[in-house]
Amino acid sequence: MPIIVEECDWKAMRELRQLKAVPTDGKAISAWANPNTAYLNVVQELRRIIEAEAVPAAAAEVAHEPSATRPSMARYRAKRQFDQIDKGDFRDAAFATFKDYFRRAIIEMDSIDGLRGRFVDRSATSFGATVVNSGHRNGTAHISVHCRSSQVALGDIYYSFSENAGDNTANGGFNILADDYEQFLIQTMNVFGRADERLTPERAAEVLWNEFIGNAGISYD
Repeated sequence: MPIIVEECDWKAMRELRQLKAVPTDGKAISAWANPNTAYLNVVQELRRIIEAEAVPAAAAEVAHEPSATRPSMARYRAKRQFDQIDKGDFRDAAFATFKDYFRRAIIEMDSIDGLRGRFVDRSATSFGATVVNSGHRNGTAHISVHCRSSQVALGDIYYSFSENAGDNTANGGFNILADDYEQFLIQTMNVFGRADERLTPERAAEVLWNEFIGNAGISYD
């Protein structure tokens, strides 16, 4: 289990990206307002896994019993309520995921013949990107992505398909919702996606990236 202590590009390693990182959503301990809360989150998750690992050993002691008498293994989820601090932490972590995804994708694209990419980290709540497809007549696409501030309410994470767009304009966005168990993103102001589709931050970043490069006549499979 990866334990993210400081901000780093750990998702670039496929072996780590396939694992569940802690603290919650892989947000670095150093990025939490209270590091003690982050360490507590790590300890609780480790305890949960250790206790879960102990279940098969206990079940082996009754392996001689008919399978119908043993309860099937299940993935337990506990209901909880999410407050504004939870939402803010999720939003910041999701935006960091978007930024990291676009940064890595631009590096990959810039290594492909006929394609060029540029990533600009403008601030803690804003970044931009440009891609150029030299084989397409209208092969240039721009995007500006913003994380919601207290003054602007166009979405928890929102974007404009223009270069260096201000934080008061948007072509689309993502809002944070929650059920009794977890928080997730839904896409808004978008005629191509499903408004009710629940997205993880990683999946939302992928959806936005594909929409963005599609404006330059590029697709990603």
